[in-house]
Amino acid sequence: MSGFLLVPLLATLLAVPLTLTATTASASSETTKQTDWKGNSANPYGGTDYYIDATGGRDTANGTSTQTAWKSLAKANATTFAPGDRILLKAGEQWDDEQLWPKGSGREGKPITISAYGQARTRPYIATNGNVPSPFRADGTKNPETVGLTGAVVLRNQQYWDINQIELSNDDDFATDITTGSYVRDGVMVSINADKIGTDTIMNHFRINDIYVHDTDGPSSWQKIHYGAVNFQVFGSKNYQEYGTGGYYFDDVRIENNTFKHVELHAIQFAFNWFGADGTASGQYDESGKFHEGWEQLWVRTRDLYSRNVYIGHNYAESIGQGAIQLANTKQMLVEYNEVNGFLERYDAVSCGLYLWAGADSVMQYNEVYGGPANEYDGTPWDLEYTNFNVTYQYNYSHDNAAGWMAYMGNSSNSVARYNLSVNDNGVLVKNMLSTNYSPTYFANNTFVYDGAAMDYVHDETFLSPVYFLNNIFYNSSKTDTTPWYRRTGALRQAVFSNNDYYEAGGTHSAQEPADPRGLREDPQFTKDPSTYTQATGIKDTAKRFALKSTSPLIDAGRYNVHLGAEDILGTKLYYGDAPDIGIAERKIGDRVKNPVDDDPVEENGSAPNLALGKPVTASSTHPGAGGTLGAVNLTDGSFSTRWAAADDATYPITLDVDFGADTTFSQVVLDEYTDSGTNPRVQTFELQRWTGSAWVTFAEGSEGVGHDLAVSFDQVTTPKLRVSLTSKKASETYTPTLTEITVHA
Repeated sequence: MSGFLLVPLLATLLAVPLTLTATTASASSETTKQTDWKGNSANPYGGTDYYIDATGGRDTANGTSTQTAWKSLAKANATTFAPGDRILLKAGEQWDDEQLWPKGSGREGKPITISAYGQARTRPYIATNGNVPSPFRADGTKNPETVGLTGAVVLRNQQYWDINQIELSNDDDFATDITTGSYVRDGVMVSINADKIGTDTIMNHFRINDIYVHDTDGPSSWQKIHYGAVNFQVFGSKNYQEYGTGGYYFDDVRIENNTFKHVELHAIQFAFNWFGADGTASGQYDESGKFHEGWEQLWVRTRDLYSRNVYIGHNYAESIGQGAIQLANTKQMLVEYNEVNGFLERYDAVSCGLYLWAGADSVMQYNEVYGGPANEYDGTPWDLEYTNFNVTYQYNYSHDNAAGWMAYMGNSSNSVARYNLSVNDNGVLVKNMLSTNYSPTYFANNTFVYDGAAMDYVHDETFLSPVYFLNNIFYNSSKTDTTPWYRRTGALRQAVFSNNDYYEAGGTHSAQEPADPRGLREDPQFTKDPSTYTQATGIKDTAKRFALKSTSPLIDAGRYNVHLGAEDILGTKLYYGDAPDIGIAERKIGDRVKNPVDDDPVEENGSAPNLALGKPVTASSTHPGAGGTLGAVNLTDGSFSTRWAAADDATYPITLDVDFGADTTFSQVVLDEYTDSGTNPRVQTFELQRWTGSAWVTFAEGSEGVGHDLAVSFDQVTTPKLRVSLTSKKASETYTPTLTEITVHA
């Protein structure tokens, strides 16, 4: 993903300007104005200080004073440090072709520290030059002995460590980018190796602060292993099912105030890398009977393997090979005030700028991403990824990302994106949707400013589950081209639009524009004319440009919903006046409603009653798998996250009988097939039949498949029972049908 506007933040973070001058790994690439290295002050933890001086040190010395400093990092690597100890590298010194892997762990209140001392103005610099072991065997499989040992700084199955004020690189040729091969090179590599760990499988307390990592090169292809400037990984050589539940995670991690430039694959990475966790064999059914491939990592939730209590803030990432800040398998995570300036710059597959995957109970806020690529698939700054539960993107600012704004995968619950600003993300605003969700997704009070002539679509695939668009501004600056809302017919079938503003600078509205009975088509009256926009500095300063004037028709024109949260992008409490405003910023006009109540739920608006809801269903065939969760009862439970499936040996016609319990009159039946990665629509022909009391009579039929949300309308039918008869499958499909819902409307 790309872009972001926190240029002045970088100065705040480091308090120093950066000057990149190195073209080989033989010269430090940062000059600072600081000499207040932490090693110049007394040890606050009461441990022993060990000094390392690449020029004046001696490995035969005791290392416990500046006059008796060690020389090599190898000396520290051979030492087991005690809680409260510090490893202090001399500022201005450089260690070429060396890796730092000190042993030992701290304890609560007494971490082991890696930091700097001395009077020079440049950070101590470890230039490892790619001299790290390979994590692969000769046959290309991962080597459990060496995975996790690929950093300029390495910690494996160790805890209570603070790392700060150092500079790292891990590339033998800065001028040439590696494109092929099996190189893996990290800056800081912190790992849990499940095959080598003892009974304590939880690693606590890591602080990585004010470090500079650059030039960690690697191939431009996926090697089924992650690496980056700061990398937290859990490795295991066997299938995840062979390890215990719980444990195997990091707790209490802070990564902040760091700078990353020209690194692969990521600036910051958090994830599992079980060797045997991909594919169908490692998959599982969830509680609703939905199957998840192993790589979707639902097992992280069901086994409580999340890392937790993670803070990632105030970092600057520039020219990143793949996804800049790629996070996974983590809960209780706060990611804020990070800036990404260019990502997916040297990688031949997909990723996004800053996102969480298979995570839970986490917030991404006040981040800025820009400079993303033109990518057909992902490539967006943000991503509502697979198997996320209660993940919120709020108050973020993205701009000038050619692929669009938000990737959207599915298999998630309570995904919310609110009060975000998008400017010139002229690809697809909400990109993809590959799976149904457990609960609806909410896009609320976002402001999208785009060029309709350069834009692909608002949505390119088909929403497979309910999605609510509330109080958003869609501002098309093009005077020649209207907003292209979708590529596929029926793409917005599950989307509900309410109280949004649709502004077309050319005055003409697209025929694709969604129905929004409470929507507006007004000039928002931003405080600054969008045509004068440049890549302004600072999230809140830029947000103020796109706040509303006091005369805006969008004031009090929104609607309240609990998913709006408590405040807007500028910190104004919600809400003032008769209703929330539309867009990212609430004007303080009228009295504040301190404890708002949603007395007009959008979830209940605009849909005809489902006459089949909760009614019993009898199927002629039901699949016995997935723990018995694929029953016909799922067809009338009102949830698109559950499903019925026929047995593998079912013969056609396969019948589904809905019993209303009494004569019921209706004129529409909506059918929805379940699809997911690897699961396509399977039904080719079908018939709808009514029960006369003695026989089934066909009153409607179809021969072109079912797919998603096929609405079959007809003259009114009155019957106590409805039969959906699936009479044949598509020639391209092997397996029997699986449907999520049958809804019936008058």
